[in-house]
Amino acid sequence: MERRHFIKGAALAGTGAALAAPAVAQGVKTLTVVSTWPRDFPGLGTSAQRLCARIDAISGGSIKTEYFASGEKVGAFDVFDEVAAGNSQAYIAADYYWIGKHPGFAYFTSVPFGMTTPEWNAWVKFAGGQALWDELSAGFNLKAITCGGTGAQCGGWFNKEINSPEDLQGLKMRIPGLGGTVLSKLGVSTVSLPGSQIYENLVSGSIDATEWVGPYNDYFLKFYEAAKYYYTGGMHEPGGGLAFGMNLDFYNGLTDHERAIIEAACYEENAAQPEEAMANNGIYLGKLVNEHGVQLRAYNDDVWDAFGEAAEEVFEETREHSDLAARINDSYQAALRSIGGFRAIAEIEFSSQRNRVLGLT
Repeated sequence: MERRHFIKGAALAGTGAALAAPAVAQGVKTLTVVSTWPRDFPGLGTSAQRLCARIDAISGGSIKTEYFASGEKVGAFDVFDEVAAGNSQAYIAADYYWIGKHPGFAYFTSVPFGMTTPEWNAWVKFAGGQALWDELSAGFNLKAITCGGTGAQCGGWFNKEINSPEDLQGLKMRIPGLGGTVLSKLGVSTVSLPGSQIYENLVSGSIDATEWVGPYNDYFLKFYEAAKYYYTGGMHEPGGGLAFGMNLDFYNGLTDHERAIIEAACYEENAAQPEEAMANNGIYLGKLVNEHGVQLRAYNDDVWDAFGEAAEEVFEETREHSDLAARINDSYQAALRSIGGFRAIAEIEFSSQRNRVLGLT
């Protein structure tokens, strides 16, 4: 009897060892992540670092991220090629930086007069956006998912007031994506600079204006030292969705469990970052105005109308690029009208009346 118990126990122990062996053999999977953001930069930079730490935590040590901020392994605008080639496994960035490779990438960050953060998330996750993003990214050996968002961004910093479309002509402005293409049609000379290079170019006069994100992020870059006019609502980036772009070969080699870990961490941060910005933007706007003498301005209707006309041209030109670009644009625009249309008669109507009754505007 004792011998039978011993044999049974030995068999079970042997089975357990056999099951544990593959996990030991697989070891820890390293995930090298390169980012377009400066290290420890409040908002964008700290969000990227928080995301990588969260992947480590959820994995229980089975995935170990190696995070490199802008310039630490490759330059900010080199992360796309770095990951596509497989030299690193993932990037954290705004995909509209890659419109030179394909204009469709703009729609997976933000486009002029486009979707707000919750609207964009709804399109990506539930209205066909992710499938189009997958198709676009696969052409460059990438797989991207959402990992953050800024909320509606401000119109930008200027060293003079913008009272008419003519006031934009001849300006040199840092603004990427299709928003930059819109402004170029209105006579603006646009450049795309990483965040770490904006301040020096603004102070030196190499650029006359810049957009970045919103008060919480902008405060720490000290743009107020070179430009005192801060325009609030902007047409160029109403959402600002961010991407966790993975090398497609690496992604295909992950187990379902490993993919679930990465997706869970990305989706968690996708919610956290815009919430953090929303919690802080009002506070830091007060600091900009009250502590640094920043003067708030809003574009008038003439300027907004000029933006709108130029944006229509840009969308048509984007559609003409390729069949894929046209399908991305058409899917996006259809979702915008459906999702945004409902929000207009529900949330926006409520918030407008709430703000009127409470005296918030």
